[in-house]
Order: sequence, then structure tokens, then C-alpha cells
Amino acid sequence: MSNFNIDSIKERTFDAIVVGTGISGGWAAKELTQKGLRTLVLERGRDVKHVVDYPTAMKNPWEFPHLGDVPLELKQRSPASSGHYIFKEPTLHFVVKDFEHPFVQEKPFSWMRGYQVGGRSLLWARQAQRWSDFDFEGPARDGFAVDWPIRYKDIAPWYSYVEKFAGISGNKDGLPNLPDGEFLPPHELNCVEKHFSQQVAKNYTDRQIIIGRTANLSQAKQIHHDQGRTQCQHRVLCERGCPYGGYFSSNSSTLPWAMKTGKMTLKPHSVVHSLIFDEKLGKATGVRVVDANTKQMTEYYAKVIFLNASALNSNLILLNSKSNRFPNGFGNDSGVLGKYIGFHNYRGRVSAEFDGYHDSTYEGKRPNGAYLPRFRNVTKQETDFLRGYAASISASKLGNPTENSWGEDLKNTLATPSKEGWSIGANMMGEVLTKESNHVRLHSDLKDDWGIPQMVMSVDFDDNDMKMVKDFYEQFSEMFAKSGFINIKTADTKRVPGNENHEMGGIRMGNDPKTSMLNRWNQMHACKNVFVTDGGCMTSTATQNPSLTYMALTARAVDYAVKEFKKGNL
Repeated sequence: MSNFNIDSIKERTFDAIVVGTGISGGWAAKELTQKGLRTLVLERGRDVKHVVDYPTAMKNPWEFPHLGDVPLELKQRSPASSGHYIFKEPTLHFVVKDFEHPFVQEKPFSWMRGYQVGGRSLLWARQAQRWSDFDFEGPARDGFAVDWPIRYKDIAPWYSYVEKFAGISGNKDGLPNLPDGEFLPPHELNCVEKHFSQQVAKNYTDRQIIIGRTANLSQAKQIHHDQGRTQCQHRVLCERGCPYGGYFSSNSSTLPWAMKTGKMTLKPHSVVHSLIFDEKLGKATGVRVVDANTKQMTEYYAKVIFLNASALNSNLILLNSKSNRFPNGFGNDSGVLGKYIGFHNYRGRVSAEFDGYHDSTYEGKRPNGAYLPRFRNVTKQETDFLRGYAASISASKLGNPTENSWGEDLKNTLATPSKEGWSIGANMMGEVLTKESNHVRLHSDLKDDWGIPQMVMSVDFDDNDMKMVKDFYEQFSEMFAKSGFINIKTADTKRVPGNENHEMGGIRMGNDPKTSMLNRWNQMHACKNVFVTDGGCMTSTATQNPSLTYMALTARAVDYAVKEFKKGNL
């Protein structure tokens, strides 16, 4: 019997454990296995294999029973997630419904989750921008939140490293507030977006309209062919899963690469309950896992643990990992675990029309639009709010009027090139300050189906956010007016926290163990063999889409962790 127990423990022991298979988890798996470590990769959801497990990828609109919409009964059962743009019939199989993993909204929160191998890397909007030193230095400059323990020079080589592998299309714009990367050929602005870009450059010296930077293969290089991927087909059906591998996801890229090493063991249906802390050794020795189907608990062991369950689930795991050493949650000597949650402000939208370019149109589709990098409070404080906002911009041709058409007349109207003008829209993405009051915690009584306490969300906007929205309205209305646009309208999208998929913080990086959880290597101050490189590690949110930064931080942290592992320091 003793030999049996020893053999069982040996079978459950690895060099490293990665919790989660989303964007950061996939990168952790790739880097750890590629560097020679036997790695267990845990995913709470089902397996999704590239190409074969994308059931809606090639379907036509009329092949969906509800023509792409979701039945009212299901929407009513998922009030938090059903308002999200991704909650549609073609993607419903990749989306967690509220009742499948309930949580408590002390304040409105739209927690969008993807519980399957690949996580939300199958669903993300693929916009990929680097941070600059203006972003890393923001907290130190205005004194709000703690200073980042790294600067742009620390992460720049790792941005280049992950960009080459993932494939990012973009233009080298030479902007100090949005550093250039290792780009594939850029997509193109249409004529009205070019007009807007030219007029903004003519009227302003502090802002530039550029083509967006996106993780779609505008041109596949050999490294992408080696992954089994090929050029983006511009179908713009990315969130269904791309059988061509035209956009970056864990399923099409990092996980197959890790599997090829022979060093990865992938276990889906594995809900991580908590981390195991050894009081004598003073470090983590593994994780407790609940089988998603049988509810049976099993322990797995490793010398290195990477927590990549997504920001809030990583917070949940650490909060639930209590011991004599860590009575308030794993590694929580500072008391900041679950606090200083950040997200992005998507409340503002400005639209307009352009009475021109009647004889021009565009062909095909594009996985991105135009982009305005942050221009407010970049080098100095100049407004009555802290930090700033970026914006995504897209122009499209107005269609021919069809209100009074039907039958053959309607067909002809739809088939005839429009002589109408254009519409344009700008959507803000504002930096929300990470405040102590914005927090998550475990419910004292309610538990989920796996015996884990439910998460309580207490996250909201504040006066700084609404001042930012007001400024966005004013600035874009002025820019559109100066550029010759008409019928300018502002709108509050009412998007609540979480709806933007960019939840961050709670396990923040910092120089001081008294005010942060992680050091400059994403390594836990209080437990050196635990690393967190998903959104939970973020100290502030900046105005860029965060996924590229997660990738770079993960590759950088693994490089450090493996070196420490081989030295025997972990």
C-alpha cells in the first residue's frame, strides 16, 4: 500500500503547474515546456482542440435556429453576461452563463468568462498595443496607487518576442506614447478614416489617428506556418474559433507548441480549489483540484506554480487558499489581495456623418479599425481628471434607403452601390483608477457547485471616470466638427464594469511587499515559487488593450522562474 501511495504521488508530481489555458496560461505552458520543465496545465472547462472543436466556424447566418440571437429565456437566466456583445448564438458554447458559475453583484458587474481550453483567447477582440513609459510611470507621477516595479525597457524585448510568435499587424507610427512593435503589414484605413486622420493632424499637434494593431495574420511568416497557421481570411468571425489560425489564440498557437515538446500534460475539467502551502518548507507545494464532473478532490505537486486562471478567478483561488501562515488568503501579508481592482471605461461613444465620398466605398472586411492613442495627461497633468483615454474609430458607408422597398425592388436597392454618405463612430477606452474600494471578496455563506465560495463583486465607476467621459464627448465632438462631419451625437453606452473583458488587479505588482503582492518578476513576495501573470498582476490599467502585456509579462516571468528553478532557488 505504501508503494502504491508513493507511485500515486509521483504520478501527480511535475516540475511546474500552470493554472488556466487562456492567453497568459497558454504562454506559460509554451515557455515552461520549451525550456524543459515537465508541466501540468489545468483547465476548469472542457477540452477544445484547434479546428475540430469550432462547430459554428463555417456556418452561414441562416443555419442558426435563432438566426444568431439567443432565446429570451436564456437571456433572462443570464442577466449579467447576456448584455455582452459576445453573448450570441454562434459563440454561446464558448461563454459561461450566469447560472453555471454564479457570483454576487454588490454593485453591477458583467463577468464574461470562457471555461474551456483556450479560455477567452478564443473570444478576445485581438487588439494589441504596447504600453509606454508614460503608462508605467503614471502611478508614480500622479501619486495614485503604487509605483510599477518595471519600466518599458524591462518589457520591450519581451514584447518583441511574443509579437513575432503571435503575429501582430500594424504600422510603425513613431509615437512615443504608443511604441512600435514587430509588425506584419498593416490593414488600411478607408477613405473617410483617412480624411479624419489628415484633418486631426492638420488641426492638432498632440493626437494622431492610426490604423489599429491586431493579432491577425495579415501575412503569415514561417514561424506561423510552423504553428500550423495561415493568413487571416478577413471573414471577421474570429470569436467562433478560426480553423485557419488566422488570429492568435492559445488553441491555435501556444498550446499545440507546448504539446509538441512532449513535456505538457493537459487536464481539462479541473477546477482549482486552492494552493497548498507547506509550513516547514515555507513555499507552495502544489494545488488542490476538484474534478468538474465527479466533484472529487485531488492534489497535484510541483516546485513552480504559475497562476493564470484570469484576473478574478486567480483572486478567488488565492482568497480561498488559507493556512496558518496565510489566514487572509495566500501570500496576503500586505492585505491588498482582492483590492485595487481595475477595468476600462467604455461608457462614451460619439457618432457623426460625412456628406462626401459618395462615389467611394470599400471591399471586404477588416478585423480592426482606426485608433486614437491616449493624448490626455500624457506628459503632464492638464485636466480635472487623472490619466486618460484612447478610442477605437470606424467609418462605414451609409446604405441605400430600403424603408419603402420590397421584393424585386428591395433586391435591386440592396445590390446597387450606395450613393449615400458615410457614418463614423468613436468608442472610448478610459483608464479607471485602481482604488482600494473597488474590490472582490469571498461570500461568507454561498458556495458554487464545486464547494468553493462565490465571489462578491464590489466595483464601480467614480467621479474621475465621469469627468473623463465628459471630456471624451467634448474632444471628439470638436474633432469631428473641425473635420467637416455633421449630425454629431454623443451617447452613454451604460456599459458596466466587467463588460469590457479587461478586469485587472487584486494581486498587483509593486516594489514594496507592504503594499503589493508581486515583485518585478511577477513572483509572489511572500512565496517565491508562485507567479501570477494574468490580469490579476496589473498595478494600473493604462488605456491599451491589455492582452499583449500579459503575454510579454508571462514570457519574461517564465524566463526568470526557470533560471531560478535550475539554480535550486525554487
